[in-house]
Amino acid sequence: MEAVVPVIRSSEAVVHEIHGARFVSYASPRSGSRELCAWRGEIPAGTKAPSHTVDREEVFHLLAGELLMTLDGRAERITAGDTVVVHAGSTLAVENPGGETAVSWVTTSVGLRAELADGTVLAPPWAN
Repeated sequence: MEAVVPVIRSSEAVVHEIHGARFVSYASPRSGSRELCAWRGEIPAGTKAPSHTVDREEVFHLLAGELLMTLDGRAERITAGDTVVVHAGSTLAVENPGGETAVSWVTTSVGLRAELADGTVLAPPWAN
Protein backbone atom coordinates (compact mmCIF):
# COMPACT_ATOMS: atom_id res chain seq x y z
CA MET A 1 0.00 0.00 0.00
CA GLU A 2 1.36 3.40 -0.99
CA ALA A 3 1.73 6.09 1.68
CA VAL A 4 -0.22 9.30 1.25
CA VAL A 5 1.90 12.44 1.41
CA PRO A 6 -0.08 15.27 3.00
CA VAL A 7 0.40 18.38 0.90
CA ILE A 8 -1.27 21.53 2.17
CA ARG A 9 -1.78 23.98 -0.67
CA SER A 10 -1.66 27.69 0.14
CA SER A 11 -5.32 27.92 -0.89
CA GLU A 12 -6.14 25.35 1.82
CA ALA A 13 -4.50 27.22 4.70
CA VAL A 14 -6.94 28.26 7.41
CA VAL A 15 -6.87 31.91 8.53
CA HIS A 16 -7.53 32.91 12.14
CA GLU A 17 -7.49 36.45 13.55
CA ILE A 18 -6.97 37.37 17.19
CA HIS A 19 -5.47 40.33 19.09
CA GLY A 20 -5.01 42.28 15.84
CA ALA A 21 -2.85 39.63 14.14
CA ARG A 22 -3.50 36.96 11.49
CA PHE A 23 -2.46 33.36 11.91
CA VAL A 24 -2.42 31.34 8.69
CA SER A 25 -2.41 27.67 9.66
CA TYR A 26 -0.72 25.16 7.39
CA ALA A 27 0.26 22.13 9.50
CA SER A 28 -2.03 20.97 12.32
CA PRO A 29 -4.04 17.86 13.16
CA ARG A 30 -6.83 19.23 10.95
CA SER A 31 -4.49 19.15 7.95
CA GLY A 32 -2.93 15.77 8.73
CA SER A 33 0.00 16.60 11.02
CA ARG A 34 0.38 14.26 13.96
CA GLU A 35 3.07 15.94 16.08
CA LEU A 36 3.85 19.44 14.81
CA CYS A 37 1.97 22.61 13.96
CA ALA A 38 3.24 25.39 11.73
CA TRP A 39 1.74 28.72 10.77
CA ARG A 40 2.55 32.08 9.25
CA GLY A 41 1.93 35.01 11.55
CA GLU A 42 1.15 38.46 10.18
CA ILE A 43 1.58 41.21 12.77
CA PRO A 44 0.51 44.64 11.47
CA ALA A 45 2.46 47.79 12.30
CA GLY A 46 1.56 49.15 15.73
CA THR A 47 0.21 45.82 17.02
CA LYS A 48 1.03 44.85 20.60
CA ALA A 49 -0.11 41.34 21.49
CA PRO A 50 -0.90 40.56 25.12
CA SER A 51 1.72 38.83 27.23
CA HIS A 52 1.16 35.08 27.46
CA THR A 53 2.86 32.01 28.92
CA VAL A 54 3.17 28.98 26.63
CA ASP A 55 3.14 25.35 27.75
CA ARG A 56 5.10 24.02 24.75
CA GLU A 57 8.30 25.08 23.05
CA GLU A 58 7.88 27.30 19.99
CA VAL A 59 10.40 28.17 17.29
CA PHE A 60 9.62 31.66 15.99
CA HIS A 61 11.39 32.73 12.75
CA LEU A 62 10.90 36.26 11.40
CA LEU A 63 10.55 36.30 7.61
CA ALA A 64 9.94 40.04 7.09
CA GLY A 65 9.87 43.24 9.12
CA GLU A 66 10.97 43.68 12.70
CA LEU A 67 9.49 42.96 16.11
CA LEU A 68 10.13 43.72 19.73
CA MET A 69 9.84 40.41 21.56
CA THR A 70 9.87 40.31 25.34
CA LEU A 71 10.71 36.89 26.68
CA ASP A 72 10.57 36.40 30.45
CA GLY A 73 10.98 40.16 30.97
CA ARG A 74 13.92 40.61 28.57
CA ALA A 75 13.16 42.65 25.44
CA GLU A 76 14.92 41.86 22.16
CA ARG A 77 14.50 43.60 18.83
CA ILE A 78 14.53 41.01 16.08
CA THR A 79 14.69 41.55 12.33
CA ALA A 80 14.03 39.41 9.24
CA GLY A 81 16.11 36.26 9.37
CA ASP A 82 16.29 36.07 13.18
CA THR A 83 14.93 33.07 15.08
CA VAL A 84 13.74 32.99 18.69
CA VAL A 85 13.38 29.74 20.63
CA VAL A 86 10.62 30.11 23.20
CA HIS A 87 10.88 27.41 25.87
CA ALA A 88 7.83 25.85 27.49
CA GLY A 89 6.85 27.87 30.55
CA SER A 90 8.23 31.12 29.14
CA THR A 91 6.21 34.33 29.10
CA LEU A 92 6.21 36.08 25.76
CA ALA A 93 4.97 39.43 24.47
CA VAL A 94 5.21 40.47 20.82
CA GLU A 95 5.04 44.04 19.56
CA ASN A 96 5.48 45.50 16.09
CA PRO A 97 6.84 49.04 16.57
CA GLY A 98 7.76 49.28 12.87
CA GLY A 99 5.93 50.79 9.94
CA GLU A 100 5.21 47.57 8.04
CA THR A 101 3.55 44.24 8.70
CA ALA A 102 5.97 41.72 10.20
CA VAL A 103 5.68 38.17 8.90
CA SER A 104 6.80 35.15 10.92
CA TRP A 105 6.87 31.37 10.63
CA VAL A 106 6.18 29.51 13.88
CA THR A 107 6.44 25.82 14.67
CA THR A 108 5.40 24.03 17.86
CA SER A 109 4.08 20.66 18.97
CA VAL A 110 0.40 19.80 18.78
CA GLY A 111 -1.63 20.87 21.81
CA LEU A 112 -0.10 24.27 22.60
CA ARG A 113 -1.90 26.25 25.29
CA ALA A 114 -1.22 29.86 26.22
CA GLU A 115 -2.21 31.55 29.47
CA LEU A 116 -2.81 35.30 29.43
CA ALA A 117 -1.88 37.55 32.36
CA ASP A 118 -5.52 37.56 33.55
CA GLY A 119 -5.55 33.75 33.80
CA THR A 120 -7.47 33.14 30.57
CA VAL A 121 -6.20 29.99 28.85
CA LEU A 122 -6.25 29.85 25.05
CA ALA A 123 -6.01 26.70 22.95
CA PRO A 124 -5.32 28.34 19.59
CA PRO A 125 -6.99 26.39 16.76
CA TRP A 126 -3.89 26.80 14.57
CA ALA A 127 -1.91 24.72 17.13
CA ASN A 128 -4.49 22.09 18.07
